[in-house]
Amino acid sequence: MNQFGTILKFELKGYLKNKVFVGITVFLMAVIAVVMFFPRIMGLFSQDEAQPDASGDRPVLLLATHSGQYDEGLLEAFEAAFPKYQVVMPKIDNPDDPELFRQEIEQGEAECAFMLDGLTDYTYYVKNIVMSDNNTAVADQVLQSLYQVHSLREAGISAEETEKILAAQISHTTESYGKDQIENFFYTYIMIFALYMVILLYGQMVATNVATEKSSRAMEVLITSAKPVSMMFGKVLASCLAGFIQLVCVFGSAFLFFRLNQADWGNNFLINSIFNMPLDLLLYMLLFFVLGFLMYAFMFGAIGSTASKLEDINTSVMPVTLLFIVGFIVVVTSMSGGSIDSPLMVVCSYIPFTSPMAMFTRIAMSTVPFYEVLLSVVILIGSVVGIGFLSAKIYRVGVLLYGTTPKLGAVLKQVWKA
Repeated sequence: MNQFGTILKFELKGYLKNKVFVGITVFLMAVIAVVMFFPRIMGLFSQDEAQPDASGDRPVLLLATHSGQYDEGLLEAFEAAFPKYQVVMPKIDNPDDPELFRQEIEQGEAECAFMLDGLTDYTYYVKNIVMSDNNTAVADQVLQSLYQVHSLREAGISAEETEKILAAQISHTTESYGKDQIENFFYTYIMIFALYMVILLYGQMVATNVATEKSSRAMEVLITSAKPVSMMFGKVLASCLAGFIQLVCVFGSAFLFFRLNQADWGNNFLINSIFNMPLDLLLYMLLFFVLGFLMYAFMFGAIGSTASKLEDINTSVMPVTLLFIVGFIVVVTSMSGGSIDSPLMVVCSYIPFTSPMAMFTRIAMSTVPFYEVLLSVVILIGSVVGIGFLSAKIYRVGVLLYGTTPKLGAVLKQVWKA
């Protein structure tokens, strides 16, 4: 036990003093801070931009019709729908001229223009169509409303009845007997993606650290002074704690910055759904996260011990990496398609290599009987313990093998004989 504690402290101190580890953590916290303070920052800029609008210094929107028969109420409707524009209806001599608005728009006298052939057909003129340009969508809604009013009046319906018909509101109530997949999707995806990144990053670091020690021949001294089980579990648990500390810093800062700016985010559905995760789901997330990380970290550590050269690490860990990526793709595809309880996902919920992601996804986005959750957790815990001790035995054999990278069969034979 003393050996395990010593190795755990040494490895964990190495992670916490690593400049790359600290740098990535600080960078992620800075990015989170920028994202969480974004509404407040944009609010400051919008206040500065609101002053020119008050003085009438707004971009010009030109509005014209071919026949002029819809001019009544048209200007007022566009002014209400486009408050950031100064809507102008110029006198048009030749409405069929294709170069009608070119000069005004290219010289900056107007930002855009609408030429209406009727209430259901128009041409939109603009110099550059930017990604945030939604003027046509707004104009479609305005003209649709005007067309409905005009059509109802043509049918002999009074203005009061027309207004009552168009202002009718539909109310509904939703009662769910299970989970709201839309509400739970975002934090489920974030957990799956965080597990994906941490396992690939720290698993690779565990394998690299083991291979580095082996290539320096320091392992020959260590393996005779400490038990392989203590060394393997110490290294893996140290990497797990380092990853957990990093996630706590990142997500903890995100929660703190969100609380500081909660009023600025208002009723943003995406952000609120992420930070309103139920406590039971948070506990399930931690459970599956730790178990999934430990299992893959043991596998990466065992494979790292069999690599004869540091350059062979990427090739050696490729099968484990691909196994994890396939599980990740299956889960994300099922989430996106809404097939959370498909036969494939149910099977993946009990396979230890995929259950940390698959079962948590089903718990978060569906209704899973408790006995299924318990069975999945028991299988996963048993697999983690079994893979941990097997990895320690592979570690004991692999670190003493030099030269050509041994095949898995040869390593397992040596493990069986040991």
